[in-house]
Amino acid sequence: MALPARDHHIPLAAAAALTKRHRETNPKAAKSGAFHADQVLKLLGQPGCVALRIHYGINADGTTSLVLTGMDAKDTDLTGEILEMHFPCPPACGDASALNS
Repeated sequence: MALPARDHHIPLAAAAALTKRHRETNPKAAKSGAFHADQVLKLLGQPGCVALRIHYGINADGTTSLVLTGMDAKDTDLTGEILEMHFPCPPACGDASALNS
């Protein structure tokens, strides 16, 4: 099934409320994960890629893993480029913001 049209934009206040609820509900969980833009752009640049999918996983040590794939118009994962090994926050949180503090 192809993804229906949707505006994924969210106001900062709403995004901050979501991330705050996550931090309060899961205080030991990672707050976020970062990926290098050039690698994300390569993933998105695959022929037929129309979207990004984020798979949630658990590493052998119990920490959260994020696995990124591209998606085609038929909702199929594109597996030519797959990203993982994100930089977790903490420690890679950057400056304090409404989304991570």
